[in-house]
Amino acid sequence: METIDIIAMTLGVAWASGINLYAAILVMGIMGAGGYTELPPSLTVLQDPMVLMAAGLMYFVEFFADKIPGVDSGWDAIHTFIRIPAGAMLAVGAAQGLEINQAAELTAALLGGSLAATSHLTKASTRLVLNTSPEPFTNATASILEDLAVIGGLWTALNYPLAFIIFIIVFVLFAIWLLPKLWRAIKDIVATLRGWFANKTDDADVVDSKNNIVENLIEAKTRKIGDE
Repeated sequence: METIDIIAMTLGVAWASGINLYAAILVMGIMGAGGYTELPPSLTVLQDPMVLMAAGLMYFVEFFADKIPGVDSGWDAIHTFIRIPAGAMLAVGAAQGLEINQAAELTAALLGGSLAATSHLTKASTRLVLNTSPEPFTNATASILEDLAVIGGLWTALNYPLAFIIFIIVFVLFAIWLLPKLWRAIKDIVATLRGWFANKTDDADVVDSKNNIVENLIEAKTRKIGDE
Protein backbone atom coordinates (compact mmCIF):
# COMPACT_ATOMS: atom_id res chain seq x y z
CA MET A 1 0.00 0.00 0.00
CA GLU A 2 1.17 3.52 -0.76
CA THR A 3 1.74 6.13 1.92
CA ILE A 4 -1.39 8.09 1.05
CA ASP A 5 -3.47 4.89 1.34
CA ILE A 6 -2.14 4.23 4.85
CA ILE A 7 -2.74 7.84 5.91
CA ALA A 8 -6.33 7.73 4.64
CA MET A 9 -6.94 4.40 6.38
CA THR A 10 -5.48 5.75 9.63
CA LEU A 11 -7.72 8.80 9.54
CA GLY A 12 -10.69 6.73 8.38
CA VAL A 13 -10.70 4.15 11.18
CA ALA A 14 -10.21 6.87 13.81
CA TRP A 15 -13.01 9.06 12.44
CA ALA A 16 -15.42 6.15 11.96
CA SER A 17 -14.70 4.73 15.43
CA GLY A 18 -15.89 7.96 17.02
CA ILE A 19 -19.27 7.58 15.32
CA ASN A 20 -19.90 3.83 15.42
CA LEU A 21 -16.98 1.69 16.56
CA TYR A 22 -18.64 -1.65 15.88
CA ALA A 23 -19.68 -0.70 12.35
CA ALA A 24 -16.13 0.49 11.67
CA ILE A 25 -14.65 -2.83 12.84
CA LEU A 26 -17.19 -4.79 10.79
CA VAL A 27 -16.52 -2.80 7.61
CA MET A 28 -12.73 -3.06 7.94
CA GLY A 29 -12.84 -6.74 8.92
CA ILE A 30 -15.24 -7.78 6.16
CA MET A 31 -13.38 -5.85 3.47
CA GLY A 32 -10.08 -7.34 4.64
CA ALA A 33 -11.43 -10.89 4.89
CA GLY A 34 -13.14 -10.60 1.52
CA GLY A 35 -9.98 -9.45 -0.19
CA TYR A 36 -11.41 -6.04 -1.07
CA THR A 37 -8.53 -4.32 0.69
CA GLU A 38 -5.18 -5.19 2.23
CA LEU A 39 -5.03 -4.49 5.95
CA PRO A 40 -1.74 -3.74 7.72
CA PRO A 41 -0.46 -6.70 9.81
CA SER A 42 -1.57 -5.00 13.04
CA LEU A 43 -5.18 -4.82 11.80
CA THR A 44 -5.52 -8.31 10.32
CA VAL A 45 -7.01 -9.37 13.66
CA LEU A 46 -10.16 -7.53 12.56
CA GLN A 47 -10.65 -10.29 9.98
CA ASP A 48 -10.83 -12.98 12.66
CA PRO A 49 -14.30 -14.62 12.77
CA MET A 50 -14.51 -14.19 16.56
CA VAL A 51 -13.82 -10.45 16.28
CA LEU A 52 -16.36 -10.13 13.48
CA MET A 53 -18.98 -12.02 15.50
CA ALA A 54 -18.40 -9.89 18.60
CA ALA A 55 -18.51 -6.67 16.57
CA GLY A 56 -21.64 -7.88 14.78
CA LEU A 57 -23.39 -8.63 18.07
CA MET A 58 -22.51 -5.24 19.54
CA TYR A 59 -23.52 -3.50 16.32
CA PHE A 60 -26.89 -5.27 16.54
CA VAL A 61 -27.38 -3.93 20.08
CA GLU A 62 -26.27 -0.43 19.11
CA PHE A 63 -28.48 -0.46 16.02
CA PHE A 64 -31.57 -0.43 18.26
CA ALA A 65 -30.21 1.47 21.28
CA ASP A 66 -29.02 4.27 19.01
CA LYS A 67 -32.54 4.91 17.69
CA ILE A 68 -34.36 5.38 21.02
CA PRO A 69 -34.45 8.99 22.32
CA GLY A 70 -32.65 9.24 25.66
CA VAL A 71 -31.21 5.74 25.40
CA ASP A 72 -28.97 6.90 22.55
CA SER A 73 -27.47 9.68 24.68
CA GLY A 74 -26.84 7.25 27.54
CA TRP A 75 -25.19 4.86 25.10
CA ASP A 76 -23.03 7.68 23.75
CA ALA A 77 -22.03 8.70 27.29
CA ILE A 78 -20.84 5.17 28.08
CA HIS A 79 -19.02 4.88 24.76
CA THR A 80 -17.07 8.07 25.38
CA PHE A 81 -14.69 5.77 27.28
CA ILE A 82 -14.68 3.15 24.51
CA ARG A 83 -14.77 4.84 21.11
CA ILE A 84 -11.97 7.34 21.69
CA PRO A 85 -9.34 4.88 23.02
CA ALA A 86 -10.36 2.34 20.37
CA GLY A 87 -10.02 4.98 17.66
CA ALA A 88 -6.50 5.76 18.88
CA MET A 89 -5.56 2.05 18.94
CA LEU A 90 -6.94 1.39 15.46
CA ALA A 91 -5.15 4.47 14.12
CA VAL A 92 -1.84 3.17 15.49
CA GLY A 93 -2.52 -0.24 13.96
CA ALA A 94 -3.25 1.29 10.56
CA ALA A 95 -0.21 3.59 10.71
CA GLN A 96 2.10 0.64 11.36
CA GLY A 97 1.67 -0.21 7.71
CA LEU A 98 4.28 2.50 7.15
CA GLU A 99 6.79 0.72 9.44
CA ILE A 100 6.92 3.77 11.71
CA ASN A 101 8.99 4.26 14.87
CA GLN A 102 7.67 4.71 18.41
CA ALA A 103 7.48 8.50 18.14
CA ALA A 104 5.36 8.21 15.01
CA GLU A 105 3.15 5.61 16.72
CA LEU A 106 2.53 8.03 19.58
CA THR A 107 1.73 10.75 17.06
CA ALA A 108 -0.74 8.43 15.31
CA ALA A 109 -2.36 7.62 18.66
CA LEU A 110 -2.73 11.31 19.54
CA LEU A 111 -4.12 12.24 16.14
CA GLY A 112 -6.37 9.18 16.00
CA GLY A 113 -7.71 9.75 19.50
CA SER A 114 -8.31 13.43 18.79
CA LEU A 115 -10.14 12.69 15.54
CA ALA A 116 -12.24 9.98 17.20
CA ALA A 117 -13.06 12.40 20.03
CA THR A 118 -14.08 15.08 17.53
CA SER A 119 -16.44 12.81 15.59
CA HIS A 120 -17.81 11.28 18.81
CA LEU A 121 -18.51 14.64 20.47
CA THR A 122 -20.11 15.96 17.29
CA LYS A 123 -22.39 12.92 17.11
CA ALA A 124 -23.24 12.85 20.84
CA SER A 125 -23.89 16.60 21.08
CA THR A 126 -26.08 16.57 17.97
CA ARG A 127 -28.10 13.67 19.37
CA LEU A 128 -28.57 15.43 22.70
CA VAL A 129 -30.04 18.44 20.89
CA LEU A 130 -32.19 16.22 18.65
CA ASN A 131 -33.66 14.52 21.72
CA THR A 132 -35.54 17.75 22.49
CA SER A 133 -37.26 17.61 19.11
CA PRO A 134 -40.94 16.50 19.11
CA GLU A 135 -40.37 14.57 15.88
CA PRO A 136 -40.22 10.84 16.85
CA PHE A 137 -38.32 9.72 13.75
CA THR A 138 -35.45 12.20 14.07
CA ASN A 139 -33.21 9.86 16.08
CA ALA A 140 -33.80 6.86 13.84
CA THR A 141 -33.07 8.93 10.73
CA ALA A 142 -29.90 10.38 12.26
CA SER A 143 -28.72 6.92 13.34
CA ILE A 144 -29.22 5.43 9.88
CA LEU A 145 -27.41 8.37 8.26
CA GLU A 146 -24.51 7.91 10.70
CA ASP A 147 -24.22 4.22 9.84
CA LEU A 148 -24.25 5.02 6.14
CA ALA A 149 -21.62 7.72 6.72
CA VAL A 150 -19.32 5.20 8.43
CA ILE A 151 -19.71 2.66 5.64
CA GLY A 152 -19.39 5.23 2.86
CA GLY A 153 -16.55 7.06 4.59
CA LEU A 154 -14.43 3.96 5.07
CA TRP A 155 -15.13 2.79 1.52
CA THR A 156 -13.98 6.19 0.26
CA ALA A 157 -10.88 6.11 2.48
CA LEU A 158 -9.87 2.74 1.07
CA ASN A 159 -10.66 3.50 -2.59
CA TYR A 160 -10.20 7.26 -2.96
CA PRO A 161 -7.71 8.22 -0.23
CA LEU A 162 -7.04 11.78 -1.41
CA ALA A 163 -10.75 12.59 -1.57
CA PHE A 164 -11.21 11.23 1.95
CA ILE A 165 -8.30 13.25 3.34
CA ILE A 166 -9.89 16.40 1.90
CA PHE A 167 -13.21 15.36 3.46
CA ILE A 168 -11.56 14.93 6.88
CA ILE A 169 -10.04 18.41 6.69
CA VAL A 170 -13.46 19.86 5.85
CA PHE A 171 -15.09 17.80 8.62
CA VAL A 172 -12.65 19.04 11.27
CA LEU A 173 -13.19 22.66 10.22
CA PHE A 174 -16.96 22.11 10.28
CA ALA A 175 -16.77 20.50 13.74
CA ILE A 176 -14.73 23.43 15.07
CA TRP A 177 -17.53 25.73 13.87
CA LEU A 178 -20.44 23.51 14.96
CA LEU A 179 -19.42 22.21 18.40
CA PRO A 180 -19.54 25.59 20.22
CA LYS A 181 -23.05 26.15 18.84
CA LEU A 182 -24.16 22.69 19.97
CA TRP A 183 -22.74 23.26 23.46
CA ARG A 184 -24.60 26.59 23.71
CA ALA A 185 -27.80 24.84 22.66
CA ILE A 186 -27.23 22.13 25.28
CA LYS A 187 -26.61 24.78 27.97
CA ASP A 188 -29.89 26.47 27.00
CA ILE A 189 -31.72 23.15 27.24
CA VAL A 190 -30.24 22.49 30.70
CA ALA A 191 -31.19 26.01 31.83
CA THR A 192 -34.75 25.51 30.56
CA LEU A 193 -35.07 22.20 32.40
CA ARG A 194 -33.75 23.76 35.61
CA GLY A 195 -36.27 26.58 35.31
CA TRP A 196 -39.07 24.10 34.68
CA PHE A 197 -38.19 22.03 37.75
CA ALA A 198 -37.78 25.19 39.84
CA ASN A 199 -41.27 26.35 38.82
CA LYS A 200 -42.66 22.94 39.70
CA THR A 201 -41.03 23.19 43.14
CA ASP A 202 -42.41 26.70 43.67
CA ASP A 203 -45.89 25.54 42.65
CA ALA A 204 -45.65 22.66 45.12
CA ASP A 205 -44.58 25.08 47.87
CA VAL A 206 -47.56 27.34 47.11
CA VAL A 207 -49.94 24.39 47.30
CA ASP A 208 -48.43 23.28 50.62
CA SER A 209 -48.72 26.83 51.96
CA LYS A 210 -52.38 27.03 50.96
CA ASN A 211 -53.06 23.67 52.57
CA ASN A 212 -51.42 24.82 55.79
CA ILE A 213 -53.55 27.98 55.83
CA VAL A 214 -56.72 25.94 55.34
CA GLU A 215 -55.71 23.51 58.08
CA ASN A 216 -54.99 26.40 60.48
CA LEU A 217 -58.37 27.99 59.75
CA ILE A 218 -60.16 24.71 60.33
CA GLU A 219 -58.25 24.18 63.57
CA ALA A 220 -59.07 27.71 64.76
CA LYS A 221 -62.73 27.26 63.89
CA THR A 222 -62.80 23.95 65.75
CA ARG A 223 -61.29 25.55 68.85
CA LYS A 224 -63.81 28.39 68.74
CA ILE A 225 -66.69 25.96 68.56
CA GLY A 226 -65.20 23.99 71.47
CA ASP A 227 -64.87 27.13 73.62
CA GLU A 228 -68.50 28.03 73.00
